[in-house]
Amino acid sequence: MAAAAAGVRAFGAKGPGWLRRSPWSPLVAGFCSRGTAGAGQPEPGPRPTSVRQQDGIRNIVLSNPKKRNALSLAMLKSLQSDILHEAESQDLKVIVISAEGPVFSSGHDLRELTDEQSPDYHAEVFRTCSETEVSNREVDRKVTTMPRCPPFVFLALPETHKEIRLSLSHFMEGQTGKATDLRLHGKVMMLIQNHPVPVIAMVNGLATAAGCQLVASCDIAVASDKSSFATPGVNLGLFCSTPGVALGRAVPRKVASEMLFTGEPISAQEALLHGLLSKVVPEGQLEEETMKIAKKIASSSRHVVSLGKAAFNKQLRQDLRTAYHLTSQTMVDNLALPDGQEGIKAFIQKRKPIWAQ
Repeated sequence: MAAAAAGVRAFGAKGPGWLRRSPWSPLVAGFCSRGTAGAGQPEPGPRPTSVRQQDGIRNIVLSNPKKRNALSLAMLKSLQSDILHEAESQDLKVIVISAEGPVFSSGHDLRELTDEQSPDYHAEVFRTCSETEVSNREVDRKVTTMPRCPPFVFLALPETHKEIRLSLSHFMEGQTGKATDLRLHGKVMMLIQNHPVPVIAMVNGLATAAGCQLVASCDIAVASDKSSFATPGVNLGLFCSTPGVALGRAVPRKVASEMLFTGEPISAQEALLHGLLSKVVPEGQLEEETMKIAKKIASSSRHVVSLGKAAFNKQLRQDLRTAYHLTSQTMVDNLALPDGQEGIKAFIQKRKPIWAQ
């Protein structure tokens, strides 16, 4: 969805420069998923995102402040590529998504949504943002064989859990028979939910429409007290239907309804009150507070965190009895992990655990 232009302009043209001064080393060049166009590979030209990774923390920065970090197709594909890159690497523990300038993201690029572009192009924009390229019949078939944890997590399971490994391999194959099919076709918002490591949004400014959707999709969201959030598409004649999916799962229904039907923004404090944010801090403390959370996550076992994230997200969709059944089995699976036993032994022996890497 697109942002309300007037609301975006109110925040000015220049933003804080602290994101540009990161001392982290950049990741290797050519940071793109390999595959066909439209499957995670950014289009030619300057990349609209930049990436740094250090000590298990990957910082993805939306780096097109002149266009208010609009989620153009190129931006979405670049973000998709950055999220997917070596997702199964044990060196990756947590992802932080932030942005340059006074606007975190203004949502979809309106110029891509005019009738000068074809309906097929419009469909690609929204699919790349929100969907997975799997038919309803395939979804039904795969759910019946879905294991207790998502793709990527099977790499952490011991060899004794062969049935889980086989189910995961089958799930990842899909109709194409390629083991990378799910990785190539998962779209940005779904990738964040299904990624094996937690994803944190670090927001310093305005997040509207699909930009608000991006914040709502992250596992954790930390914002400065100057930030605000809106889904103003209704005022532009394009209702924020896809942002409403993530928003409606992050805040109470009536709060989401007011945001969607009026397009009016809410403050960072209101967003915190309603559950869209995890924490609100002064602008000068935003990076410090976000990194404190990221470093704490990075200090834990990636295997355990991945299993826990998958189980937590899955049980939310179940009734109480099923949720407890699934998570009870997850506890058993957790104990079968080397890190599960290492953590318990370290606690008993009153020492720090040494996680398997």
